Amino acid sequence: MNIIYFSIVHWLIIGFFVIFFIALSLLSAQAKKTSIIMSGIFASFLVTTFGATLSIIILEKYTKKGMMIKVQDRRILFNETMFIKGYIQNVGKFPLNYCKINIKLINNDRKNFGKGTFFKSGGLNIFGSKEKENPKPNTVSKEKLFTFKPSLQPGYRKSFSIVLPYPGYFRGTMIIKKIYCH
Repeated sequence: MNIIYFSIVHWLIIGFFVIFFIALSLLSAQAKKTSIIMSGIFASFLVTTFGATLSIIILEKYTKKGMMIKVQDRRILFNETMFIKGYIQNVGKFPLNYCKINIKLINNDRKNFGKGTFFKSGGLNIFGSKEKENPKPNTVSKEKLFTFKPSLQPGYRKSFSIVLPYPGYFRGTMIIKKIYCH
């Protein structure tokens, strides 16, 4: 991770857990045996490292926020693709380093739904025939990573575009768009 990537809140969390580690280490240093001292220091290291890592992950999830705005999708018939474009806007209070966009197309044509479209039974299939893969899948998904150099500052936006396959047999397609930013 880049040091510039950390905000003041990140440094406060790291500082808190360093002080917590020192306090736990001093507490375990009051034992008589060296084996107990070493195991206490090791246990305090594990606890504080786990706590700091978990805190930073949670902090990342709730402070770095981006959203897609002015999203347009256009189906291109001659090569059976869909072109999606729009803007990624930083709506949080901290800079964004990258965003991952996940687009999923789901076919809502009821005629194409076959056995196992939504639920595939598990277990051993010893006596039954093996199911063949559906030559006409009902979902198409694409994930694309957008990296910002320099970081996308709060309030600013950057354009994006994604091209994904759009099968000709899709009817009444549902488009699901998700964005994850850090």
